[in-house]
Amino acid sequence: METRIDRFGSVRDDKIKQLKELIEESKYIVFLGGAGVSTESGIPDFRSGAGIYNTESGTKYRPIDIIAHDFFMEHPEEFYDFYKRKLIYPDARPNKAHKALVRLERQGKLKAIITQNIDNLHQEAGSKCVIELHGSVYRNYCMNCGKKFNIEYIASQEGVPHCDKCGGIVRPDIVLYEENLEHENVDNAIKAVKKCDLMIIAGTSLTVYPAATFAQFLKHDRIVIINKSSTYMDLKALLTIHDNVGEVLDKVVPKRVSRKTSTSKAGAKKTAAKKTTSKKTTSKTTTSKAASKTASKTASKAAPKKETTKKPSAKKPAASKAKKDESKS
Repeated sequence: METRIDRFGSVRDDKIKQLKELIEESKYIVFLGGAGVSTESGIPDFRSGAGIYNTESGTKYRPIDIIAHDFFMEHPEEFYDFYKRKLIYPDARPNKAHKALVRLERQGKLKAIITQNIDNLHQEAGSKCVIELHGSVYRNYCMNCGKKFNIEYIASQEGVPHCDKCGGIVRPDIVLYEENLEHENVDNAIKAVKKCDLMIIAGTSLTVYPAATFAQFLKHDRIVIINKSSTYMDLKALLTIHDNVGEVLDKVVPKRVSRKTSTSKAGAKKTAAKKTTSKKTTSKTTTSKAASKTASKTASKAAPKKETTKKPSAKKPAASKAKKDESKS
């Protein structure tokens, strides 16, 4: 029976071992990640001591105020000055965390990545099942005509980027403060959480809503928290690890599927192949028998009847008998 282990419950190695076991036992894992997943790629988070909210914005405005809808609409010049310096990192590359999640997905265990990040690193690493709650800096569109632009176009423009077709302002496809999240993304995230048998929450302080409330849809306590700082979920989780997300995930997700698993999968495939071959053979035999019977019936019907010729009688003609009688008399 599982026991709840909080952050004081065991040493780091024991926690790594338990997380490995939890992953091995699970068939439907959901990963919820925040800014801490990308810090090892050189992208700062928001709320830590060295985070974006706690450093100078380079303007007279606070960072948290700049990335709001009203500010963007009223002060686009200041917004883009801050945005290009602090929020886009086109040279960032996937780290150990992103790569480990790709492996977990390819092993068939990870069914959804719910990310609050806007850096596109999960997709760049190769993940397919990504739900972007807050959008992506790699998608941009003209607010007037809707034409789409890539991140290179935004980065290369001086000041406020304008559409090369109609002249409208081009904005990033991200969710700013005071804006609503896409309902479809939220619904898909909740559906995935409801189905999962293990939820891994990593690199997030769990203070941004609605992502902070997703765990309430679980019907179990199989939650793992991986984060450098504490969260309100730490004591409710089955396991809590205070460490770098990339280091932990790289250790618990095997780089190759074990021989045991590979052998069992290969055995299953062979068994399935044998069954299929057996079915095909049986089917062929049945078909050939049926065909033989049909051919036989057809042949018997089609073959002409043989005419029977009666042999002549061996009896002597009556005339010769009469001659014999005459001689006797």
